[in-house]
Formats: sequence, structure tokens, C-alpha cells
Amino acid sequence: MTRCLNCGADRTADVCASCGLNSSAAEFAIRKRLLNRTAIFALGCLAFVTASLRYPPLELDGILIFIGVLFFLTLALAILVERRALRHAEVEALKRVYYGLTPVPWLLAFLLFANGAFDRAPAVMQEARVVGKFSMGGALPSRRLIVTSWRAGHSVERVPVDRVNFDSFSRGDLVDVKVMSGLVGIPWVADVFHH
Repeated sequence: MTRCLNCGADRTADVCASCGLNSSAAEFAIRKRLLNRTAIFALGCLAFVTASLRYPPLELDGILIFIGVLFFLTLALAILVERRALRHAEVEALKRVYYGLTPVPWLLAFLLFANGAFDRAPAVMQEARVVGKFSMGGALPSRRLIVTSWRAGHSVERVPVDRVNFDSFSRGDLVDVKVMSGLVGIPWVADVFHH
């Protein structure tokens, strides 16, 4: 006994008794649904990156690596489901896992946005020294100052800055980093000033 690719109901014939679709129509329906959910997932990843740039957390690199790994694993799962659907193989369990992962970037984007937008705690100014600079071009350019860390267990912090501030700082400069505690406890950088 196999399950319908479209609705997941048990079926004993080519036409599903629950949704009325045959195997070919169910395959088309699941592929269309996968495409739509993949678009929603990709937009969620873009929303996450946008939120992380608007209110950049101190652990931005680790967070971006996590969302990148999640992005590629979820896309690989979508491809696996689609390939199994082409062969009319069982896809129900994999499909449910994929559908469960689809809203995760949106939830994380909302979490990062709310963490910065609704943070009303007073800012803390941290003094640091610039030890390096990093700039990456592209559709979403990234410019960061590498500064000495004020946190225990960290040697440096990678502090995001805009283009104007990036050009005005040099190696060895003393800077004041305006750090916010975050609504949900994820510290983020509000601004960087010359000391």
C-alpha cells in the first residue's frame, strides 16, 4: 500500500479515494506545492539576512553560517522529495519535514527584527581598538571593523559598519561601540564612534 503524493492518504488504486487525483496529477500537484513553498522559504532567508543587517548581532558570522547550512539542507531535502515524487516513491515523511522547515527563516527573521526593534534597554558603550578591517562587495555588501573584544572568551569582535564609517577608521584607532542588550538577549551593535 502506498500513500497519495498529494494528500498523503493511503491508496490502493491509481486514483486516490480522498482527493480524486491519479498518480500523475498528484505528482504535478506536489511539485507545484514544493515550488511555492521553496519560494516562500527563499524569501524568508532573504528577510532573515535583511533583519540581521538592520540590527546586526555580535555573533553575526555564526548566525549567517547557521542560516546558510539550513538553506542548503532544506533545498537538498526539497530536491530529494521532488526526485522521489518523479519516481512515485513514498515521500510523505520527507514532505512533512520539509514543510516544517519552510517557516523557520521567517521565524528567525522576526526574532532578530523584534530583538532590535523593540529593545528599550539602555545602550552600553564599549571601548575597543581597531585591529583590522574587512570589506566584501556583492548584492548585500558587508563592511566590518575587527576590534579587540570586551567579552570574556573572545579575542576580537567583528563589528558591522556602514561605508562612510568604514572609510573613516584605520587600524589602531580607538573606537566606542554602542552595544544594545537585545529584547530576547541577543546583543547587537547599534553604532560605532571615534573615541
